[in-house]
Amino acid sequence: MISTRFLSILLVLPGSLFMLASLVMCIGMSKGVPDILRTKWSAMTYLVLFFMGGYIAFLLIQLWELSFPLDLLSSIVFLGGAIFVFLVMRLTGVTIRKIEESKVRLSEANEALIAKNTELTIAYDSTIAGWGKALDLRDKETEDHSQRVAEMTLRTARLYGMSENELVHVRRGALLHDIGKMGVPDSILLKEETLTPEEEKIMQNHPQNVFNILMPIAYLRPALDIPYCHHEKWDGSGYPRGLKGEEIPLAARIFALSDNWDALISERRYRKAWPREKVVEYFRSQAGKHFDPGLVDLFLANV
Repeated sequence: MISTRFLSILLVLPGSLFMLASLVMCIGMSKGVPDILRTKWSAMTYLVLFFMGGYIAFLLIQLWELSFPLDLLSSIVFLGGAIFVFLVMRLTGVTIRKIEESKVRLSEANEALIAKNTELTIAYDSTIAGWGKALDLRDKETEDHSQRVAEMTLRTARLYGMSENELVHVRRGALLHDIGKMGVPDSILLKEETLTPEEEKIMQNHPQNVFNILMPIAYLRPALDIPYCHHEKWDGSGYPRGLKGEEIPLAARIFALSDNWDALISERRYRKAWPREKVVEYFRSQAGKHFDPGLVDLFLANV
């Protein structure tokens, strides 16, 4: 039968090894301890060393059968254990408090960052709206055209099911759709007579102009679909790339409806405004030719 003394030695020996490992870790981690916790950490390290001494003393007493009051040794170890637990709880409390304070500071910093980002976004969008307004003012006949077609396009895109994130880029693209006309001379842009083939070619370069302007701007790159592709046609006869059907981005297909609607119901120097009925008839006749046939009815029902 295994004696109580042998069983005690068998249990305490691995405990002493764990204490040795804990002591090594305490010493190794001490360099990275924050100043606010350094005193408590040092006290814990000394307590681990104290426990280590208690384990060794117990083993020596048992192995060599020394005369020593084990009850006293146990009491001392129990006292040290209570102090150790208290220090651990204090250390944990300080750590939790610091984590909570860090969370608060992080939350405040995040809120400040969101506010700054919102301000920056508003500033960007105001600048974009200003660019569109500046282009509208260049041609008095199309004043506020960009704002009107942007609102119509957003309404149709929302009804179609585009996400709010997508709608942000739709709005920017709609406001900037003709910004490439800044590269078109006034003699062509404001001409009342029919354009010559050469002039028509220059005019049709404006989607490429806007691509060259916006593509290097990462913030506006997602808004390029409308400015670059709004003159493409469902049957592939549009420009600048002759895209066909669903090769044309959805935003550009929706915008083409708004752009043409606003142009036809508005008076121009070279023609009078069309009656609403005539525009509706024209749109239906162009479904599958100029316009996406799946969007025409949706647009007309809500314009």
